[in-house]
Amino acid sequence: MTLFAGTGLVVKLVLIVLIFFSVVSWAIIFFKLLQVNRANSESERFLEFFWKAKRFDAINAQLDRFTNSPLTVLFSEGYAELKRLVEKGDQKEEPDVVSTDLGGIDNISRALRRATTSEITRLEKYVTFLATTGSTAPFIGLFGTVWGIMTAFKGIGETGSASLAVVAPGIAEALIATAIGLVAAIPAVMGYNHFQHKIKVLIASMDNFSTEFLNIVQRTFARK
Repeated sequence: MTLFAGTGLVVKLVLIVLIFFSVVSWAIIFFKLLQVNRANSESERFLEFFWKAKRFDAINAQLDRFTNSPLTVLFSEGYAELKRLVEKGDQKEEPDVVSTDLGGIDNISRALRRATTSEITRLEKYVTFLATTGSTAPFIGLFGTVWGIMTAFKGIGETGSASLAVVAPGIAEALIATAIGLVAAIPAVMGYNHFQHKIKVLIASMDNFSTEFLNIVQRTFARK
């Protein structure tokens, strides 16, 4: 705080911007840690429950146990579409049958793809801010660094002396701007890379689940 109070107006603005980026980045990191960890753990539990269950309606009745898993959203959307198609088959006196034409299995596949896209968007929300912070914070800090050095040279020019008392304030501004820029950028970059990896794992899990769900539907309900 002492160093902050001793800086000039421009460097103060730079530091405020960097502190804002840092605080928001840490808030996002904690929020995404909670969200992604819950999504992973509940997805594992849901898959275990899914393969043990014997009926889709029994699984659907227990979805509120896995509210943080993206797989439950895929199942819910796929099951809703399947149920609609089965009810349509009942009206045609073809109970528990889904046609493999364009209005059948493809509809379920599209519902699963829409749900996957929606969940990816939800999981990736706010993560781009971490990438933005990681890429821009060092340059914002560098601007403060350059301004601090300019202040130091200005002091030398005005006093005609290069003593420590003259150059120290400008150099201090430069160093603190550089330091805060790195403090904001490094955790953001590490957080971004971590969450990108975790989200890729979840995306692969969603793709695999969609494939398995469609295979089950084709084996159990589909007709030519």
